[in-house]
Amino acid sequence: MSRRARRPQPPRPAPCPCGLPAAYDDCCGRLHRGQVRAATPEQLMRSRYSAFVRQDEAYLLRSWHPDTRPPRVDFDPGLRWRGLDVLATTEGSAFHTTGTVEFRAHYTERGRAGELHETSRFVRHDGDWVYLDGVIDS
Repeated sequence: MSRRARRPQPPRPAPCPCGLPAAYDDCCGRLHRGQVRAATPEQLMRSRYSAFVRQDEAYLLRSWHPDTRPPRVDFDPGLRWRGLDVLATTEGSAFHTTGTVEFRAHYTERGRAGELHETSRFVRHDGDWVYLDGVIDS
């Protein structure tokens, strides 16, 4: 009886943290690398969530409106983002200059589960969608 040697499987691409069924490199990675621009506030919000997961400060600052952008982003070393649920969107089409995205971002902080529920506002600035601000819901 002969045994066939198993061929090693190529590694699976890392899934995108934003929750869409695509690999990171083909999804939010393209925005992070500057290959494409966000077409909608939802796409920008998802890419910003992924940037928080990956601690990509440069992208977060680039995608933040200059009037509300902080000088830097502080990442809590004890916090791990675990998932994203987009709950609602308003406006944000090619014909709009503003839009909102309501979402829940799940995390663990020092072993305890939590969630951030926010409605974020986005505006067009120099032709690109950028994050303006958000209201955290209790």
